[in-house]
Amino acid sequence: MKLLTRPEEYVMLAIWKLQNDAYSIPIREQVSKSTGYEWSLSSVFTPINRLSKKWLVTSILTKPKAQRGGRHKRVYQLTPEGRQALIHIRTVEESMWSGVKGLALIGGLK
Repeated sequence: MKLLTRPEEYVMLAIWKLQNDAYSIPIREQVSKSTGYEWSLSSVFTPINRLSKKWLVTSILTKPKAQRGGRHKRVYQLTPEGRQALIHIRTVEESMWSGVKGLALIGGLK
């Protein structure tokens, strides 16, 4: 299994957290809030497009709503493979960080 990029990981985690409300604006807001950096919509759509091509994320269109001017929303969901990819990347990250004690990075590892 290929590793996810950090933006792919963040977007997938936002989709998982948002569940049925995982469309472009809330995804961007969730990632921006979690990272402390302002993300543009294109910064969200680039990883979503890559994840869709990898079959890790899929989308559905909601029914058009009058309050949205008759427009629908594209809501994103993780595929079973997407959930496995998140589990895998978490395992890899935990393995990479194991053995690094507290704030040892500040003064250098000894």
